[in-house]
Amino acid sequence: MLLVNPYALKVAKNKLKKNATLNAGVLTTVINSLNLKNMNKNIAPFIAIIILFIVIAVVIINWFNYRLKKRIIDSGPIDADAISFLKRLSDMGLEQLKWGAVLFSGGLGLVILNYLPYDSDSPLPYGLEIMFIAAGFLAYYFIVRKAENK
Repeated sequence: MLLVNPYALKVAKNKLKKNATLNAGVLTTVINSLNLKNMNKNIAPFIAIIILFIVIAVVIINWFNYRLKKRIIDSGPIDADAISFLKRLSDMGLEQLKWGAVLFSGGLGLVILNYLPYDSDSPLPYGLEIMFIAAGFLAYYFIVRKAENK
């Protein structure tokens, strides 16, 4: 028969409780550090800087296209090649419209996904995001088709 000291048993139980509480606290801290809300706070300035550079690049490209078109027109008589070149420069608005519609609809899909409950292994977020991006392409297609018919 094994004799166990009741005081030693009580001390061992208290140590196990403290260790379990400590391990649960460490696990909670790790989970909280991986929280997406904290990650969004850290990544937001990075995304803002990227968007700022993209906007500056688009403004500079449009400004140089305007200067080029103005110089071509001011240079004198315009032949068919110059007219086709000017039309290609003017189509930049449609390209920007396309990517604006796609990015807007994709962002809208992400916002809606933020409010929907789903499992981590569910295909729902992928399918819904693809549907929103496709809706952006469809919106662009119908806008361009309507503009061509006028």
